[in-house]
Amino acid sequence: MENKIDVRNQIRNNIGKRKNNVDKIMPRFFLIMASVSVITTIGIVVTLITDAYHFFKEVSIFDFFSTKLSPLSANPSFGILPLINGTILSSLIAMLVAIPIGLTSAMYLSEFSSKRTRNFIKPILEVLAGIPTIVYGFFAYSFVTPLLMKLIPSLEAKNVLSPGIVMGIMIIPMVASLSEDAMKSVPNALREGAYGLGSTKLEVTTKVVLPAAISGIMASFVLAISRAIGETMIVAIASGSSKNFTFDITHSMQTMTGYIVEFTSGDAGSGTTGYYSLYAVGLLLFIFTFIMNIIAQYISKKFREEY
Repeated sequence: MENKIDVRNQIRNNIGKRKNNVDKIMPRFFLIMASVSVITTIGIVVTLITDAYHFFKEVSIFDFFSTKLSPLSANPSFGILPLINGTILSSLIAMLVAIPIGLTSAMYLSEFSSKRTRNFIKPILEVLAGIPTIVYGFFAYSFVTPLLMKLIPSLEAKNVLSPGIVMGIMIIPMVASLSEDAMKSVPNALREGAYGLGSTKLEVTTKVVLPAAISGIMASFVLAISRAIGETMIVAIASGSSKNFTFDITHSMQTMTGYIVEFTSGDAGSGTTGYYSLYAVGLLLFIFTFIMNIIAQYISKKFREEY
């Protein structure tokens, strides 16, 4: 017994000797590094709120949430609803493209493909995530739009349909990769149990794997929507700058990010109401994406399966 106590004390003494100034400093260093993102977020929020306050001193909240947007006219108006409408429509089109293709791609890669096929297809799929968004914008404007105009004669040269489709293509890797990771995390015991009951591979995928991975899959959808809402260059190039409130996706529309790009190019002088409207729109866009992230976290916790 005495030998065991002596050995224990010896270990404690050795550990104590290893502690030096580096061991004391590093946790603080790690804390500072972890705080960078928090401090940056606080700085962004403070900047948006401070400058948006100057805007709302000049424009009432009721005028802001109206359908009339004409910031450069003799009697300017700053209704945000046309921008919200364009943002929502383009994002919905993107999700109609990304969710079916991304989810079925994830199902194939996770459950049906061989390891060799997966190692070949997945890197190619993820290459889409590395393409600059401005390239997607020119692709939408110079290729997709002319192609759609042959199918839809009433389609305008600038429209919300084309960039919506291309945004959907852009976020396919996000949906596919995150959904596949969620499906891969499902224990093989569940699959083997379903196979033992006589289920086919399709039945195992749709009735066992998908329900078990639903939290990760839904989180991927919400994060992809957030990515589509915040997209800038594709809609700025291919969607145009029409500020009319319409639901016709063949017409030109402007999104919130497109409005910010247009005004930061020099159309609004510093210190004017139009200049501060950029921060009001940016604040609303930040609130949208913040809410989407909260929803994603809620879904992940609500439907998470622990094995």
